[in-house]
Amino acid sequence: MRVSMLHPARVFASIALVAVFAHHGHASAAFQGNQTAVPGASRFALLLVNDARGKAIVDVGIDDVVVQEDGANRDVLDVRVADYPIVIVVDNAASAEVLDAVKTAIGRFLERLGPRPVALIASAPPRIISTFEDERENAVEQLGQLERADEVKSEPLRAASLGAQAIHQTGALFSTIVMAVASPVEAQADATAELSAPIIDSRAALHVIADDTIAAATAGPLRRLAQQTRGAYTPIFAAASYLPALERLAVRLTTELLVEYIVPTGSRAIDPKIGVRIPGARVQGLGVAPR
Repeated sequence: MRVSMLHPARVFASIALVAVFAHHGHASAAFQGNQTAVPGASRFALLLVNDARGKAIVDVGIDDVVVQEDGANRDVLDVRVADYPIVIVVDNAASAEVLDAVKTAIGRFLERLGPRPVALIASAPPRIISTFEDERENAVEQLGQLERADEVKSEPLRAASLGAQAIHQTGALFSTIVMAVASPVEAQADATAELSAPIIDSRAALHVIADDTIAAATAGPLRRLAQQTRGAYTPIFAAASYLPALERLAVRLTTELLVEYIVPTGSRAIDPKIGVRIPGARVQGLGVAPR
């Protein structure tokens, strides 16, 4: 059986070796669920597995996964669909028509995410409207009640920074920030650097969906930050496009796999590689979180 492994830069035709980047730093057990293990005895990796047609594969067992670190094989302990926390930034300074489209798209996005911690943050002014501890029904209710901010500047980057601080407090190994942007973005260099630091420190992947007809001239910082955090910047050109863009993102976030594997006590994640024993499968490594 061929082992398909991946590399972030290129995929080889026969056996594609994939090096997976590693996070550094401490992470607590908050929001980790089955990720929690004996300290120093296991490590976690996040990955996507697709078939030859690009369709996600989630029916992956521990016997299907191959993990290597520093040339040594590691025993796989668990494989499951990831359920890490997600922050959603809502641009409530948009026009009433656009805000309705954004809220409808995010409402559908929440339905697709399933039972996982989600926080909602408004961008005008930046404030948390629903926390990780709130029930999903409360989040949906708060989203529905969110009103358009008249004559208030939208600060999506500051809102994302606020969300990153909330993520950092959980100590989650992996996380994501999703931004639905319909207004110009903060463009001052000093402010951008200051607000980006918490997002980078949280190790969250930033995914931005922005109305390019409005935010294109000031979207540079968000594009660069999304790339730096291994997220994506998705430009759209009509309010109706928020829904399909978030639908595509929901497919990705609900098919990411969390792999737990056993490591020697005190070891480091040196040159980690992950692959699967599934013919024709392609693997995309999204990170390794060492303890």
